[in-house]
Amino acid sequence: MPDAVWQKIQDHPCYSEDAHHYFARMHIAVAPACNIQCNYCHRKFDCANESRPGVVSEKLEPEEALRKVLAVAAEVPQLSVVGIAGPGDALANAEKTFATFALIHEALPHLKLCLSTNGLMLSDHVDRIAAIGIDHVTITINMVDPEIGARIYPWIFYRHQRWEGIEAARILHQRQMAGLEALTARGILVKVNSVLIPGVNDEHLTAVNQAVRARGAFLHNVMPLISDPSHGTYYGLNGQRGPTPAELRKVQDQLGADAKLMRHCRQCRADAVGLLGEDRGAEFTRDKLGEAKPFDPAQREMYLAVVERERADRQNAKEAAQVAHKIEEAPVLVAVATKGGGRINLHFGHANEFQIYEVGPDGARFVGHRRTDKYCVGGHSEPDAMATSIAALEGVAAVFCAKIGERPRQRLKEAGVEAVDAYAFDYIEASAITWFAGRSQSGTVAATA
Repeated sequence: MPDAVWQKIQDHPCYSEDAHHYFARMHIAVAPACNIQCNYCHRKFDCANESRPGVVSEKLEPEEALRKVLAVAAEVPQLSVVGIAGPGDALANAEKTFATFALIHEALPHLKLCLSTNGLMLSDHVDRIAAIGIDHVTITINMVDPEIGARIYPWIFYRHQRWEGIEAARILHQRQMAGLEALTARGILVKVNSVLIPGVNDEHLTAVNQAVRARGAFLHNVMPLISDPSHGTYYGLNGQRGPTPAELRKVQDQLGADAKLMRHCRQCRADAVGLLGEDRGAEFTRDKLGEAKPFDPAQREMYLAVVERERADRQNAKEAAQVAHKIEEAPVLVAVATKGGGRINLHFGHANEFQIYEVGPDGARFVGHRRTDKYCVGGHSEPDAMATSIAALEGVAAVFCAKIGERPRQRLKEAGVEAVDAYAFDYIEASAITWFAGRSQSGTVAATA
């Protein structure tokens, strides 16, 4: 990777899988309006219990957003990126969006600025995006065929007119491609998000990938459709299912043979704060900001030094494990309970997601994550949550955690999943490689393949 590109992504948790172990993002909800309707979207305000795009608890004005960013930066040294991702569309609220970015850039110039958009109005604002120093833009592109697009987007509002059906999808497609080309021509990194909708665009995403790569997209993120009926979306209310983990991975693997894919996306709320996989937004609501302490650059510099050492140590441990263990067995999937830092550092019962790694002859590599419910709540185990965890671990050979009780260990064993807590607080990849080598030598792999 060119050094100039690495400098842009090394501490961006969305653009670098490595960075997401160490750095935090913050979404600020200053963009409530939207100019298209997606069948998978239903924006909700004042909602604290749903973790998905389009959901916020507070809508902010630019000055309020700056106050919140300053408070978070003072408390969260991991913060490296501030993004505007809604709850509507950032460029359907262009004046608020750019005013907010200008305030943040002036106050905290070290933070990366990141913008997410559906792309409809992107071409009109590329010059402003470049001028203000936004060097990461995400575009949601779900189709390049308007006939498929008409099944995803009931309407768009463009040039003071409402468009519907295939014509709406055609306009959106043309505008998305033009905006993507204009951004990449200026050297701005573009991540394309695509929602995988079984039976609608699942087979079509190969064409989407080819189109966006041809126009210079840096990263392609294929996300599963969220279609719980309780969310009130058109798809959810009309029985459109989301993909299974196996279906999602199949599409990702098909595209990943010759493309950069993002597999660690958490489909964050529009007001999310913290590391990917966690949300500290409730700690920074208006009523809790008070007299926030000032941002201390020295604290951040200390954290960056720690990250640099951790990254080097983690890579060295991974390489040493690969050298020490030459394995010829077929790869398996393992799950990891972690709270960041690239380490196995979370109690099984406290995990609300598992990071999934493939471990085999070529080492260990991150391939995705799966959500679950916490098994332990307030010191008590929740039997239903254990069933959810077992379902989330389908196809996984082992789950690595810092600690696990005997009851869930036995439940996992009955489900064919090995609970591993012998590598507590060690690095993930090195531990997975070492475990797999021992499993291979003992003949367990061959017996369960």
